[in-house]
Amino acid sequence: MPILIFRNPQRFLRWGLLAVCVLHVALGAALGLSVDEAHYLLYAAHPALSYFDHPPLVGWVQIPLVAWNAPVAVLRVVPGVCWLLTVWGVHRLTLRLFTGQPLAQHAALAAALALALAPLLHVLGIGLLPDTLLMALTVALMNQTWTLMQPAAVTRVAPWLVLGVLLGLSGLAKYTAFFTALAIAVCVVGVHGARVLRVPAAWGAVLIAALLITPVLIWNAQNHWVSFAYQLAHGRGSVWQLSHVLRFGVTQMLVFGPLLLFAWAGWRRAPAGRRPLVWLGLIPLAIFAYMSGGGTALPHWTAPSWVALAPFAGWGVAWAWRSAARRLLVLLAGLQALVCVALMGLMGSAGWPVIAGSDAAVAPQPNPFADLHGWDVAGARAQALAAQQGLPRIAVQNWTLGSRAAWYARPLPVFVLEEGDSQFQLWAGALPAGEGALLVDWSHMAYEPPVGDHGFASCTLLESLPVQHWGMPLASFRFYDCRGWSGATPQPRLTLAPTS
Repeated sequence: MPILIFRNPQRFLRWGLLAVCVLHVALGAALGLSVDEAHYLLYAAHPALSYFDHPPLVGWVQIPLVAWNAPVAVLRVVPGVCWLLTVWGVHRLTLRLFTGQPLAQHAALAAALALALAPLLHVLGIGLLPDTLLMALTVALMNQTWTLMQPAAVTRVAPWLVLGVLLGLSGLAKYTAFFTALAIAVCVVGVHGARVLRVPAAWGAVLIAALLITPVLIWNAQNHWVSFAYQLAHGRGSVWQLSHVLRFGVTQMLVFGPLLLFAWAGWRRAPAGRRPLVWLGLIPLAIFAYMSGGGTALPHWTAPSWVALAPFAGWGVAWAWRSAARRLLVLLAGLQALVCVALMGLMGSAGWPVIAGSDAAVAPQPNPFADLHGWDVAGARAQALAAQQGLPRIAVQNWTLGSRAAWYARPLPVFVLEEGDSQFQLWAGALPAGEGALLVDWSHMAYEPPVGDHGFASCTLLESLPVQHWGMPLASFRFYDCRGWSGATPQPRLTLAPTS
């Protein structure tokens, strides 16, 4: 972060964001779909008012590209645009919040850099998740909240209507948008007092948001409120432990980087009128931290929270740069840049050279990057084998195996054999008793073939398909011809040494 960067912040930011976008496009074209990406693309392939585990917006925005049968590289334009809008939007928002302040330009650039150097945000910028959409919407919501905190705007109709639309879209993106809505209420009521509750346009905003999320309510009413039951059970988690919260905090610092922690210093130095906006980041972050004690909060869930804190982080970094902390800032920015490059490099190389391949790919060592490669080949092979064997369907023993199999082998229906509700049950139903299926197994999550009273009458191994990347053995897929489904749900049994 040399001082020369700050002599023309706008030019540096434009070229920097362009370079990152090019990198996202190149990497997106080289990688296969992740578990969640494929799952949400299947949303688009099965248009509905809502879905089992998430609201529908993440599927709806991809319907045109999926209908066009766009390649993966084109599908990933959507998250790339969301990432760009998020970072650029934070830059513009920071300029607006601190307009007239001598360090406004530097703070805006620092806020954008803090996000651009957050490793996990690059993952969300390549693969579309509900959080990717919510990040961009959070910037817009924060901007609109600041507008409504102004005395001249609170009695006008238009700002409230815009807020209602943004809240509704956020609710269609992810259920946790409720936490952001709560934070907005805290900000606006905290500034204007209870009199804001007597403004008709404010209730108009609530009505618009409620109307926009009506599809989610209708779908759930038609499906026994399964989404809400699932989310409530998921949110409760297991026994709460402080150690889980501490681990969550360390993980957050690693995946988002220490530059965003300057939000605390920025908040302390920010003009008093801007400080209430910190609730848009702090309230959701605190809730997720508490949920992590039960083991339920995933690292990427907090991405919108850190986006909301980014303007304060930029303000804090700008003040730190003005003091004697320049070397520390350069060191932190350099380390975060190295982590970002390393992460994207490992994604592209499937873990090489940090994680070596397995000679036999029978019991490979754990590799979090392995599932980004080979599923397209496996899906095409599954289609061919299913046609050869006269099997009209695919079966897997875990839903995380089902999403890639269903996407790359579509239109073959996929049945998940493990016990428990999932979106696949809503799409395909239960596997009919007496029927057969092509069972697909993957060496990094290998299961014993389900044969017996709770399973199939027989499963015959048809083929083992090795997967290599850059000449390195990475994994293997096994395909079974399974016949005579008993109709009784098996209990999948993982195996460390699958037969080949």
